[in-house]
Amino acid sequence: MDLLKKLDDCAARYAEVQQLIMDPNLVKDPKKYKDTMRENGYLSEICALYEEYKKILQGIKDATEMITAEDDQDMKEMAREELKELEERKPKLEEDIKLKLIPPDPLDEKNIMLEIRSAAGGDEASLFVRDLWEMYTHLAERKGWKTETMEAQETEVGGFNKIVTSISGKFVYGTLRWESGVHRVQRVPATESQGRLQTSTVTVAVLPEAEETEIEIKPGDVRVDVMRAGGPGGQCVNTTDSAVRLTHIPTGIVVIQQDEKSQIKNKEKAFRVLRARLFDLEESKKQAERAAARSSMVGSGARSEKIRTYNYPQDRVTDHRINYTQHNLPGFMMGDMDDMLDALNVYAKEEQLKADVAELGAN
Repeated sequence: MDLLKKLDDCAARYAEVQQLIMDPNLVKDPKKYKDTMRENGYLSEICALYEEYKKILQGIKDATEMITAEDDQDMKEMAREELKELEERKPKLEEDIKLKLIPPDPLDEKNIMLEIRSAAGGDEASLFVRDLWEMYTHLAERKGWKTETMEAQETEVGGFNKIVTSISGKFVYGTLRWESGVHRVQRVPATESQGRLQTSTVTVAVLPEAEETEIEIKPGDVRVDVMRAGGPGGQCVNTTDSAVRLTHIPTGIVVIQQDEKSQIKNKEKAFRVLRARLFDLEESKKQAERAAARSSMVGSGARSEKIRTYNYPQDRVTDHRINYTQHNLPGFMMGDMDDMLDALNVYAKEEQLKADVAELGAN
């Protein structure tokens, strides 16, 4: 990879984008305006790193010339110290630039539908569904994201068999995209009188939420059924047909929404969830095509892939994909997840960079 050539190209494109922003007609096209402003932000960060990189290169050149040309030994020594410092900074900055040069995925800016489901472990698994939901809710609060419960299937013990939450805000999918998969918990259940350790699992799916214009749902492709809402222990039961079930005939996807008392609101929520699932289906097909040409970066994102273990007796959480362990599990469960999430995103970019370099070499 010719780093300077890449950076020169980015600087030239940044100048072009700056001109586009000055065009008063740009705001008349909301999508183009949004895309242009996103590209402008991305390129401005690269150009800031480029300026720093040029200063280091010039500093190395100047220090090297001084060591060669200067007769004063004190000046030579100062130049050697400066050269050593600059040469130590240069590789780290080059790695930062290479990672930044990987174009951001347009999906990263999207809002998401977060689906958490109980898997193995009965009541204990349903309780951990609630714990994970609260963990992501705390994270959302810390980041200023908005959350909205779309669907909740509560259990008798106070957990959830399934809960679907819409999370909206800045860079939501980009932050949480690697959370999809099987999450395993190891702890002594509150109901366990013998103090025996139990292992339970839940699945998490992070679905980028689609705009209405991105996914076209033909009326004839969806069967809409209305029914009375129901829940465990008499919860959520009412005497009107407010619950809505959507069946997408071409794919067989079924969405049931009953949390609202209004049939209209339930139907609206159900279609939002359906769009997200259809969008995820399309993206999964694209990812499968890309995976055929290169290995997965962090994991397949498959629902069956065990990605993380939460071990309460050992006060640790371990992500198995990158062999990364954090302690202070209580803090993590309160949404203090940034170190883990950052490590996953950096690893994914590093793997993508390796794959890009390998592809360039092959060609």
